[in-house]
Amino acid sequence: MAHFPKPFFKKGRGVWYVEINRKQINLGPNRKKAFQKYHELMAKAREAPLNTECLAVIVDAFLSWVKKNRSPETFEWYRYRLQRFIDFYPDMDIATLRPYHVERWVDSYSITVTTRRNYFRSIKRCLKWAQQQGYTDKNPIAALEVPRAEHREVAMEEKEFQELLSFICNSAFRDLVVTTWETGCRPQESLRVEARHVDTKNQRWVFPISESKMKRCVRVVYLTDTALAITKRLMHLYPTGPLFRNKNGIPWTTDAVNCAFSAIQVRMGKQEMNSRCDTIRDSQIIELIPTLTKTKREKGVVRDKRPAELREEAKRKLTRKRACELATRYSLYALRHSWATNALKRGVDPLTVAILMGHKDPSTLARVYQHLSLSPEHLLAQTKKAAG
Repeated sequence: MAHFPKPFFKKGRGVWYVEINRKQINLGPNRKKAFQKYHELMAKAREAPLNTECLAVIVDAFLSWVKKNRSPETFEWYRYRLQRFIDFYPDMDIATLRPYHVERWVDSYSITVTTRRNYFRSIKRCLKWAQQQGYTDKNPIAALEVPRAEHREVAMEEKEFQELLSFICNSAFRDLVVTTWETGCRPQESLRVEARHVDTKNQRWVFPISESKMKRCVRVVYLTDTALAITKRLMHLYPTGPLFRNKNGIPWTTDAVNCAFSAIQVRMGKQEMNSRCDTIRDSQIIELIPTLTKTKREKGVVRDKRPAELREEAKRKLTRKRACELATRYSLYALRHSWATNALKRGVDPLTVAILMGHKDPSTLARVYQHLSLSPEHLLAQTKKAAG
C-alpha cells in the first residue's frame, strides 16, 4: 500500500524505479528524465478512476483523506494499523470482505484489549468512510462489533504525582510532564506548541483553528505560573519550532514519550521488587532460555550467544516483566485526566473544566466522574452539600 510513491535508484542496475500499485516501473538511468516520467505517471494515476472493488485502493483513498483533513498523528494512527491489514490481505476485494476476516486479522496478534479494539476501529472507520463517500454502496463490516476498551484507572493525586517526579531523571522530560499536570492540555498540544502560539500577557497558548483538534474552533490553553515559567524558558531556548524537546534538542514525539514513561515504570517496579525482596528464580531463567534467539550479530558477523549471555538476557526480560507488573504505567493522558478529576474535586464547575480542557460538549466530562466514584470522601461531602 504505497502512499505518494517516490522514485528510488537501484545501484545494481543503475536505473531509477517507482512502485505504483505494487508494480515497479523502470524510469531509466537519467535522474532528470526519470523524475519527468515519474510526474507524468502520477498525473495519469490521479486522472484515472479508482478501482473501488480493491480494498487496498479504498484504504489508500481513505488515508489520503485523513492526511488532508486530520492531524499528522491521526494519519499515522490509521496508516500503521491499515497497512498491517492490507499486508495480511493484500488481494482482498470489498465484495469478499466479511467480519470474520477482521476477527482473524486481529487474532493473529498478541495484543492488549485496548489495542485489539483500536485495530477493529481502524478498518471499520475506513469502510464507513468509503460508504459515506460513495465508493461502495454497502459496508460489508457494518455489523462488526467493536470490543470495549479496557478500563484503566488513571487519576492521580498530588502525592502520587510527586512520587512520579522523583523517578524522572531527564529534566527536559520533567518540563513536559509538569506542564501537562499543571494545565491539563492534550498531548498533541504540548508536543506541538511553539513560541508563536504563546500569549505571555494572558498566560496562555493559542492554537488557530487550522492547528486545533478537529479544526473547528480556536484552542486556548491557560497556564499556571509554573507552566508559564517553563514556557518562557523554552521560548528563549527554541524561538522557532516545538518548545518541548529532549536533552539533544530533538522535539518529543509520541513514541519517545511512551518510551520514557515505560522506562519510568520499570524503575518504579524495580524499586518495588527490592522493597519486597522479590527476585527472579533460576527455574524461571532456565525455562525462558530455550525461547530466546540463539544468535546475535556483532560487528557485521553472526555468532552464537554464549550461555552467560543467554542467561543474562533471560534474567533481564523476566525482571522487566515483573517490574511492569508491580508498577503503574503512566502517560500524558493520565496527567490530563488527573487534572480534570482534581479540578472537579476542588469545586471547579464542570462547564469551566470542560472549556479549559477544550471539550466542545461538556458531557464529555462524564467519563471523569468514573474516577470521582472511587473517592467516597468526596462523594460523601458532595452529598452533605447537596442536602444543605
